[in-house]
Amino acid sequence: QVQLVESGGGLVQVGGSLRLSCAASGGTFSTMGWFRQAPGKEREFVAVIGWNPGNIFYADSAKGRFTISRDNAKNTMYLQMNSLKPEDTAVYYCAAGSRIPALFTIRNVDYWGQGTQVTVSS
Repeated sequence: QVQLVESGGGLVQVGGSLRLSCAASGGTFSTMGWFRQAPGKEREFVAVIGWNPGNIFYADSAKGRFTISRDNAKNTMYLQMNSLKPEDTAVYYCAAGSRIPALFTIRNVDYWGQGTQVTVSS
């Protein structure tokens, strides 16, 4: 049974940092990514990484502030978030699938984690 378990969310002040982790079990995935959903808004793409670490894409809102990475030996993905803003407040979801990173959209996700709350206070 596939499980994706996120951790690392929490409350942080504006300008602070958080590191999210997503531990996968029950399978290995060529593509893993992060999405987020703020209250009253649709779930949106944040970042994606392929099996080879150089194959990475970011949403414009994440570029320059967030860094996605993965440790294939540990079957774990990370999201380092720096310079956090109030608009980054959302539930962050880990996602996994077989589509290439450039085509990794909400509709192409095979598995979802349960989500972890990130709250940025001003």
